[in-house]
Order: sequence, then structure tokens, then C-alpha cells
Amino acid sequence: MSKKNSGFLPEWYEEVPPEKSYRSIFKWGDPQEFKHPNPRLYELMKSTFHMTDADFKQKQKMGLETVSYNIPISLTPEQVDHFKEIVGEENVREDEYSRLQVAYGKTMIDLMRLREGIVENVPDLVIYPRNKEDIQKIVEYCHQEKINIYVYAGGSSVTRGVECTQKGITLDMRVHMNRVVKFNEINQTITVEPGMPGPRLEQILNDAPRLFNAKRAYTCGHFPQSFEYSCVGGWVVTRGAGQNSTYYGKIEDIVVCQEYITPVGTIKTGEYPASATGPSIDQIMIGSEGTFGILVSVTLKIFRYMPENRSRFSYMFRNWPDAVEAIREIMQGEFGYPSVFRLSDPEETDIAMKLYGVEGTVIDKILALKGYKKGERCMLLGSADGDKSFTRNVKRNIHRICKKYGAMYTTQFVTKSWEKGRFKDPYMREDLQDFGIMTDTLECAVSWANLQEVYEGVRGFCKSRPNTICMTHISHVYPQGGNLYFIFIARMNQIDEYLEYQYGILDSIQKYGAAMSHHHGIGKMTAPWLEGQLGKNQMEVLRALKKHFDPNNIMNPGGTLGLDLPEDRKRTVRKE
Repeated sequence: MSKKNSGFLPEWYEEVPPEKSYRSIFKWGDPQEFKHPNPRLYELMKSTFHMTDADFKQKQKMGLETVSYNIPISLTPEQVDHFKEIVGEENVREDEYSRLQVAYGKTMIDLMRLREGIVENVPDLVIYPRNKEDIQKIVEYCHQEKINIYVYAGGSSVTRGVECTQKGITLDMRVHMNRVVKFNEINQTITVEPGMPGPRLEQILNDAPRLFNAKRAYTCGHFPQSFEYSCVGGWVVTRGAGQNSTYYGKIEDIVVCQEYITPVGTIKTGEYPASATGPSIDQIMIGSEGTFGILVSVTLKIFRYMPENRSRFSYMFRNWPDAVEAIREIMQGEFGYPSVFRLSDPEETDIAMKLYGVEGTVIDKILALKGYKKGERCMLLGSADGDKSFTRNVKRNIHRICKKYGAMYTTQFVTKSWEKGRFKDPYMREDLQDFGIMTDTLECAVSWANLQEVYEGVRGFCKSRPNTICMTHISHVYPQGGNLYFIFIARMNQIDEYLEYQYGILDSIQKYGAAMSHHHGIGKMTAPWLEGQLGKNQMEVLRALKKHFDPNNIMNPGGTLGLDLPEDRKRTVRKE
């Protein structure tokens, strides 16, 4: 156990990664932006992992080498030339760096491989389609030639969703397919292409009066933690959720209609607020993760942008059971839903106090004096959006229920501190990995009735590994339950060790009855567990759809959604 030092901090890497290096691919976000663990978090890591300052003077492999590998292109010269004829030679890339850049997402196994220079699965070509007509021609040709197609946009997938495991081409939607197709203020909708980045969409909507002569500013209300570096297409095809989803809904609640190009033709749905015309084609396509077809446009609901009415709050509860009961009662109170609504368990609360700069403040001292003990207390933070009278009413009722369960109001300060860093925390990941410390996340959906069993069971496995941090929070909350989100930090830098630990957590999520994902999606990583959750008959429905849309299995093959997964790779773990 290390002793507190007199101010030593590691030499965190703070340079733009070398051009065309592995690190330039796995680094999160802006190449020139960094966020380092603060001194309190640094001391916690030393204490938990039994490390000393000396351990933070020797860095692990940094991934600074220039990308280099020997994976030949499997397409014929004639096939390569045909793609160039479709999109133009300038929109086809066949160099090693471009191919690797779109091969992996931000899954921890991706980052570990890139850091070690391990290149396993890359496309033969990277293609920048200019419009949906290009995509239609590409899909028709690939269907004819049996060439596999993968799709890449923001690249923030944490489920191996974009990995090109069986050669073929990757369509990169960021370059051209990022436009507004239509803005409709009467319907309060916007139609965009799938490569539209989150921040750009939000900026366009906020600026609607100038750009579209709209009567007011709007928001999409969808802010995942990957918001700054994710795209609309990825949100839709993975069934994503933003941090304000308790009020605005998950992406499937925001989508109005869509258009996809599939190997057997175009799928386009109508712009209606609701319908009763059989099973929803929209809901079949949302979450399909590129296995049925390629999203080329999507129409989204938009909402009035009224940041001046946002009402923030934070509370500290004495313990987890009281806090869980309070947020359940709030969500079932029928007085309106908060927007951000996040409850941290005791372990996450203690670390959050360090991260958000609350530890050691007047608030922290008052909490201690009033008996809110470290290792037991639980932090709730959130906000309410909408009309001013609505946000006031929501906050008033939240306050009433929180006080009923013995919570102390801890002002807007905590929530504002969280807001400042909520999109920046992923930047710390590279810092930790430089010194052999892994941080990753897994999440699931639970009902109120089985929340505690899942919480205890999954955390029990996570903590069965000695000297491991496991922070947990409930977010994306509903009257019937919510999302349990696990963040684990461990001194671990071996790929096999990491995978064994990850598989154990996924086993535990299924064993205790949770849905395998609430918003990250399935990809190729979680696919082995999907049939165990859905059931064989339900999976056969998805396979039948796959066979219809993609008879030659060229769309994101390799196990995505478990649709072409070998039997010996499936995992089913149910509690007896």
C-alpha cells in the first residue's frame, strides 16, 4: 500500500500522436485534447492496486509506431476498378493506415490489440460513398459478386460492431453522407444522413432560426457519452441511448422513419407519428447493426430547446436501498420525468466525489457531520428539461420524495461539475493503459423486481478479482426499471486475462436475468450470449429476416447479432 506522496504525478502523455501511428487510431477524441486523473484519483489507484510512484515511472507499450502489417487485398483488380468507377478513384482507399483506421472501434480488446500492433481484421478497401445512389450500386454489385460489406461512421462502437472479420469493403459514412436532407418545423422533425456527427446535428438544431428560418431553436435530446465523436447512424442501428433519455427517450423513441438499402432492395418507411399497420418495420431495422441493410437516411423527432428552464439537482442518500426505492417512487409518481437521472452506488459515489471535486469541500464536510458515511452513501444527480412550470414541478416532487427517504440536498454544484466532464472522462483511458491499468464498461437492463439480484450478482463477480474497482450506477430510468452500468478498473494489460474477465461479467449479466444490453448494442462481442437471452424461437425470427434481406450473408458477417455464429461459440448461462 503506497503512502501519500508530496505531489508526485506521473508524466502523462500529452502529445498529438505521431501521424499514421497505432496510437492515432486508438486515442479517444480530439488528438490535441487530454484529461488526466486528478491527484485524488491517482492516490486511490495506487492504494487499490498496491502500486507506488515507481510503478508510474515506467510506461507500457505506447502504440507510437507507424502502422505496418502484411494483409494483402483479396479483391481482384477488376473488382477494385469497378468500385472506383462507382464512387470515383478519390473515394477509394487501399493503403494500410486507412484500412486499419476503420477496422476497429473503441472496444477494450480493440485498444489492447492496437497498442500491441496486433492487426487481425481489416477490409480490402475503404470506400467513401457520396450518396444513396452510390450505396445502391455498391450493394447491388457486392450482392452479385458476394463481397462482404461493413459500415463505419463515428467508430465509437464498444461491441466490435464495425470489425471486418471476413474481408470485403468498409463504407465510411463520415466523409460525404453527413448532410441534412430535410427540416420540417410543422412536424417538428429533421431528416439526416447516417454520417451526421452528434455535435453538428445539435448545433444545426440550436441554430434553426438562422439556418431554416424556424420560429425557435430545437434539440435532438440525444447525448450519449460518445456524443462528441459518434454519428446518428450508429445511434440508430445499435438502439443507443443518450444521458437525457429518461425524458427524451432512447433513439428508437426518437426515430420517426428511415430508409435502408439492402441486397434485395430499398426499405423506406412512412413519416407518421404512429400507425397500426402490422409489426413495425422501423423497429425491425433499428438495432439491426448493419446485418439487414445500410441506413441512408433517418427522420428524427426534435424538441424545443429551452436551456434557460433546465433545473438541476443532486442528493446524497445514506444507503443504496433507500436510494433505489426513492428513484423508483419518483419514476412511478406520474408528475413528469427528469431528463438526466443518475444514481451512483457507494463505490462510484466515493470516486465521483474525487472526480467532481466535491471531496474535501464544505458539502463533503457537512455530509460527514450528518452521518452520511463513506462506503455507504449514494449520490443522485440529475436535471429536468422542458417548460419552466414543468421543470419546477418535477424538481419539487423529486425533492419531496428524496427528503422522505432521508436524502440531503447537495445543490446544483455536483451536477454542474459532472456536466463539465461527462464527455471528457474517456480521455483518461489512454493515461491509465500507459501504466498497465485497464478501465472498461458493461451495461444491462433490469426491472425493479430483479435489480438488486443483478446488482449483487454481477458486482460479486467483478469484485471476486482482488484489487479491482467496480463502480455502478443506475441511469436511463423508467417506471418499470432501468439500466445498470458497471465501470471496472483493474491492473490488467494481458488480452487473454481481460477477455476471461469480460466473459465472466457477461455470463453473470445473463445468469441473473438482465437484458444483455440496454444501449451499447450487441455487435460481435456480446453476440454469443444473445440467443441465451432471447430464446431459440426468437432468434429464428431474426435469422429468417436476415435470410430475406441478405440471402448471400454479405452484410456485416462474422457473428454480428449472433446471426451467423457457430454453435460452439454460443454461451447460455441461466440461473438454476
